[in-house]
Amino acid sequence: MLYQRLPSWILGFHGTDEETVHKILNDRKSHLRPSANEHDWLGGGIYFWENDPVRAHSFSKERMKWKGITGKKPAVIGAVIDLGLCLNFFDQPALMELGEGHAELKADFDAMGIDLPVNGNEGRLWARDLDCAVVEAVHDLRAKARLPSYDTVRSAFQEGKEVYPGTQFREKHHIQIAVRNASCIKGYFLPRSS
Repeated sequence: MLYQRLPSWILGFHGTDEETVHKILNDRKSHLRPSANEHDWLGGGIYFWENDPVRAHSFSKERMKWKGITGKKPAVIGAVIDLGLCLNFFDQPALMELGEGHAELKADFDAMGIDLPVNGNEGRLWARDLDCAVVEAVHDLRAKARLPSYDTVRSAFQEGKEVYPGTQFREKHHIQIAVRNASCIKGYFLPRSS
């Protein structure tokens, strides 16, 4: 656990609409709502793009298009985030925990005689039902072992077309944070335009 606490704060950016941004900025007690969809790849939490307001804004536009939302203007809100105790998938111990979570989940599903959830393919890349279930299994295993809960979950996500032929770099490649403990959000701000 010594190396699971990251020593600095990060800037996170959340794509939403102007009305929500103004509500959060004008009400000190207001917070973004956590997402709890079964396809949220990092499990439940308030989702942010790390240091990427441009991707957050494009996501806001994409989301409004998918959901048929009209009459609202896409916007981005920034947050200063203390990652606290972080399930950081850039570190080997976190990846080992993820493997243990998968093994536990698979054993449970096998015992019930049902198939594990599956992740979406290229057309539904956002639908990460299996990843969500595994991450939530990690949190459940920690709770059963009476270990401290993770405050945040952090990982890279490859998304979009290749930047050039034969590469693993993608047009929408990003680092995403799911904040499970809202007290890790130290403040919100309106990002400056570049």
